[in-house]
Amino acid sequence: MNQILVVDDDEYIRELVCTLLRNEGYGIMEAADGREALKRLGKDKVDLCVLDIMMPNMDGFEFCKTARKYYKDLPVLMLTAKSDLSQKVKGFDLGCDDYLTKPFEGAELIVRVRALLKRYHMDREEEVTIGRVTLNKTSYIVSVDGAKYDIPMKEFELLYRLGNSAGKTLTRDYLIEEIWGYDFDGNERTLDVHVNRLRERFPADECGFRITTIRGLGYRLEVVA
Repeated sequence: MNQILVVDDDEYIRELVCTLLRNEGYGIMEAADGREALKRLGKDKVDLCVLDIMMPNMDGFEFCKTARKYYKDLPVLMLTAKSDLSQKVKGFDLGCDDYLTKPFEGAELIVRVRALLKRYHMDREEEVTIGRVTLNKTSYIVSVDGAKYDIPMKEFELLYRLGNSAGKTLTRDYLIEEIWGYDFDGNERTLDVHVNRLRERFPADECGFRITTIRGLGYRLEVVA
């Protein structure tokens, strides 16, 4: 069971968030400010942190800055009433992974928590092998039958996501959000272009996998004999 630390000085908001997450089967811990949250991190296993900004003793920005020094792989979702762009930029600069403003819809909170946890667990897998190709997430090197190649970062990330879910259909929206971010406002053709480049770089008969278009949904990577 994933353990989520909810940090907010507003008791009502904290109770609401905890209830929503418990109903989804997550284990919950609570803290009323950043200082208390750091103590919880020091003694308990935490898989994700849902964090307010404006709090007494230690605010969310200071907590995030401090936590990142010691817990580099901890996913952080900032949940705050501060909606202006400068605050979002500051949050991301200090190491938060996602940002949701109050008031919020419970369904969106759950979707973002799931996405962060999935991304975190994927990123912990250093290597993925698909057919005759191995992707190393630490070095961002692609190996084909032992020969090493460098490919553009977005192509690597896209192939890594598809390869880590081989045999499963990944929707266009999911892939765009994972590779280009939730606020991506570019052309949807960007995804298609990157998929076509990967197909050209890694022919199925040479590399042992193919990327199949699932009409109306997205893409699926399939390992072939």
